[in-house]
Amino acid sequence: MNTFEPFLEGSAELINRELEWLIPESGRGPKELRQAIRWSLFAGGKRFRPAILFAVGKHFDIAAERLVRTASAIEMLHTYSLIHDDLPSMDNDDLRRGRETCHKRFGEATAILAGDALQALAFQTIAEDDSLDDATRSKLVSGLGKAAASMVVGQKLDLLFEGQKISVEQLEEVHSNKTGALIEFSAAAAAVIGEVRDSSFSIISEYGKRIGLLYQIIDDLLDVTGSTEILGKTAGKDVAAEKATYPAAIGIEETRNLAEKVKHEAIDIIDALGDNTELLIDLVEYLTLRSN
Repeated sequence: MNTFEPFLEGSAELINRELEWLIPESGRGPKELRQAIRWSLFAGGKRFRPAILFAVGKHFDIAAERLVRTASAIEMLHTYSLIHDDLPSMDNDDLRRGRETCHKRFGEATAILAGDALQALAFQTIAEDDSLDDATRSKLVSGLGKAAASMVVGQKLDLLFEGQKISVEQLEEVHSNKTGALIEFSAAAAAVIGEVRDSSFSIISEYGKRIGLLYQIIDDLLDVTGSTEILGKTAGKDVAAEKATYPAAIGIEETRNLAEKVKHEAIDIIDALGDNTELLIDLVEYLTLRSN
């Protein structure tokens, strides 16, 4: 049995409770803005990125209480990116996680502000985490800022390459920034909090890069092979928009082969940590199973 799926569900419950506390239904500011933030934040996502942080933290025996604020910040930043990616000026999507995108329900201006607020709150959440010392908070804020900047670069490259035939290397540059940077940070952040150093930190960072790439390869496949009902977003949207994707660049079968190759690379990397890596290996297997 794959151990990551129940772990993912448990992590989501923990994050949802924390996010409810951090961003409750009532509070200061315009009611519509808070509703827009919560509409996107509590739309039923799997909370995959926070689960990566918890899984790495579990390997290093780090208490969940020391991880949960950073995990929440990661989910806030991820949700901000989804809101902005869906905007008419970006990917122009009407559906996200099985329901209307933020701008379709609340209007474009409110959606932009909801994304802006979530981005700011992500950094505030880490900066005010008194379970961590000043040096750790500083490293995390810096790492999250770097990931956020990379996501913007990736989104711009994604827009620039629409309708173009690009190399696999260029495609990896898009995805390592747009998708991979926050996934890599999710893995590395747990190691920062646990004060993991030297080779173990390098292993975790490289593992994060591999699963970030694998996630996007599988996502590209699902856009072609999955249904709107299963995906929770419009299937075939990347093809219609002539997005730079792996199936478009190398075909579906070669994309499957690439996913298998990257899967084994990630497993080989994490094997170097020694014992107690079953959950981290099952995380990789879980990602691959999404395309089957």
